[in-house]
Amino acid sequence: MSLVRVYKLKTILFSFAAFALLAALCVTTYFTGAYAVYFGNTPRLVPIYSVETTEKKVAITFDCAWGTEYTDKILDALEFADVRSTWFMVEFWTTKYPDFVKKISDAGHSIGTHSSTHSYMSKQNSEEIKKELNVSSQAIQNITGKKVELFRPPYGDYDDELIKTASELGYYTIQWDVDSLDWKDLSASDISMRVINGVQNGSIILMHNNGLHTAEAVPIILETLKNRGYTFVPVDELIYKENYVIDGTGRQKQAA
Repeated sequence: MSLVRVYKLKTILFSFAAFALLAALCVTTYFTGAYAVYFGNTPRLVPIYSVETTEKKVAITFDCAWGTEYTDKILDALEFADVRSTWFMVEFWTTKYPDFVKKISDAGHSIGTHSSTHSYMSKQNSEEIKKELNVSSQAIQNITGKKVELFRPPYGDYDDELIKTASELGYYTIQWDVDSLDWKDLSASDISMRVINGVQNGSIILMHNNGLHTAEAVPIILETLKNRGYTFVPVDELIYKENYVIDGTGRQKQAA
């Protein structure tokens, strides 16, 4: 066999193998719900950090893992500004404070799971991840009667297995692109300026229900951004739930 024919045969075999691999990848990711990420700029699965939109709308979110001392003040500020938000709750917080869970839900805010034990979930296997998500979501659903579709990994820690497993269970994994750093006990002014200066269309803002000065910062953030023309919506109303792609920065976009 001539060298030319051998080269052509190798080229054909290589092309076929590459096509088969791509097809298998597409099928696998399609059925796990993570297919959108693979058509972005990175082969690694990434959560939703923000959303591409021409509308001036953003989502403000609160992680709940410890305490409730400032929660009522936050809820009062949201109600006064007529803003609906999203709260991510750990299972042990949910079971300890069911009255707050119901109060938050009844006020029209959406609720997602923040895991069961607030562990580093990238260190867990698929079965452990499923247990974390199922147990925590069921605790929320038992109180609110509403299905849980949003998930935020504790510490912002994730890997492919976590996102893939969460997607298979029907969850959208949510991060953030604006970090208030309120957990560092910054002043209300510093928290507010970090958020206000960091926001863009489609931003997801990270805050915590029990930050020392969070409740003081929330009214400033809401009033300032509303005056700048921004609208606040819950995360589940901000994200695309089908026909989307996610680029390497975690920016979710509507598929062409």
